[in-house]
Amino acid sequence: MATWLIAGVIMIIVQTLLGGVTRLTGSGLSITKWNPIFGILPPLNNKQWEDAFNSYKQIGQYKFVNSDYQLADFKSIFFWEWLHRVWARMLGVVFAIGFIWFLLKQYFDRAMIRPFVILFILGALQGVVGILMVYSGVNPEDIHVNYLWLAAHFISAMVLACYTLWFALKLLIPEEKRTTNPRIFNFTLTLIALLFIQLMYGGFMAGLKAASAAPTWPLINGNFIPATVTTNGLLKDPSLSALMINVHFMHRTLAYLLVLLIIGWYIFTRPTAQRNPAHTLAKTISWPLILVFIQLLLGIITVLLAPKIVQGHFGPFEILAEAHQLVAMFLLMTLVVNLYVVKRR
Repeated sequence: MATWLIAGVIMIIVQTLLGGVTRLTGSGLSITKWNPIFGILPPLNNKQWEDAFNSYKQIGQYKFVNSDYQLADFKSIFFWEWLHRVWARMLGVVFAIGFIWFLLKQYFDRAMIRPFVILFILGALQGVVGILMVYSGVNPEDIHVNYLWLAAHFISAMVLACYTLWFALKLLIPEEKRTTNPRIFNFTLTLIALLFIQLMYGGFMAGLKAASAAPTWPLINGNFIPATVTTNGLLKDPSLSALMINVHFMHRTLAYLLVLLIIGWYIFTRPTAQRNPAHTLAKTISWPLILVFIQLLLGIITVLLAPKIVQGHFGPFEILAEAHQLVAMFLLMTLVVNLYVVKRR
């Protein structure tokens, strides 16, 4: 059963990466209609392709960004959104089949019923948020989905992945391998909460295409604290450029803070891990420290590569952006593992 749940976590991570590719290739609005059953099939003949393309021509993204697209161009962006949706359906099928199988085999006890109900609710919520996100961009005015909905879609996926992982850890790690330390538990929980805020700002960065607004480091266009923050406040200037810079500032500031806190967490936690070498904590304590430095480096390189963005082309920036997102998910998962192996009481 634990293997099934871990497979679910991996599928969620792959699904999130496919969402990243969909966003980076501008594919997310290519399918303008949602068909929960027959939508698994792509257009099968020329008429269906023309109908799908004509539907895409009615929205703002085609009119203002991709008006030069031919049917072949449309098919290329359609593929990624279609694959993203098909993978989501496969994820639901894998969870449903596994649940039915273990239920028939009577592997569940009464204590497992509520966690599984919550698991399916979180999965359904993730799908609903995804639909609302797409609809936020399917109109004659907008050229992208709303950045708030995009961030919500990403965060809901991470909540689902974390909950599934936590459920799996209960089956994988015996109680005698866990450490009891309320201060380490609370410190780790604080790090996870802060990382979720950082991931939310990462979603804002992605939704606003904000990397290109300040493709410099260590300063943000020549300033450590941008003028939009010092003169207008973080949210007082309503212009898009000011919002992009402010989000940039918050995302970088939170990154530096997380690096410092994870270093402090490692120093604080290490003596406890060394006193209990047989506990799982001794094996998992270094994971967040390694990943946070990789994540910081990838973030810096990704920002510096922002001027190389070419519309409709998946190049160095897009590859680094996907790696940046992947390591962020790994960092979150490792912190969840460390939270589980340290009991509060």
